[in-house]
Amino acid sequence: MTQAKIAQKGPYEVEVEAGKRYFWCACGRSAKQPFCDGSHSVTDLRPVVYRAEKSGTLYFCGCKQTGDKPLCDGTHNGL
Repeated sequence: MTQAKIAQKGPYEVEVEAGKRYFWCACGRSAKQPFCDGSHSVTDLRPVVYRAEKSGTLYFCGCKQTGDKPLCDGTHNGL
């Protein structure tokens, strides 16, 4: 399996809209972090679909090591 690249050692703050789907980059290669731009095609990793239940601010994982994909769980603090 391909190892995810660390895009940044911290979360991405994102304003989400209720009912909208977001495609979180799981491989770390996207130029449109934290979201997918198709760069995973050279890996066996695939984006994670997140549907916002309500509008507001969320913190999407930037290190790609979170245990709560696609949201940040603080794992980057130990890297």
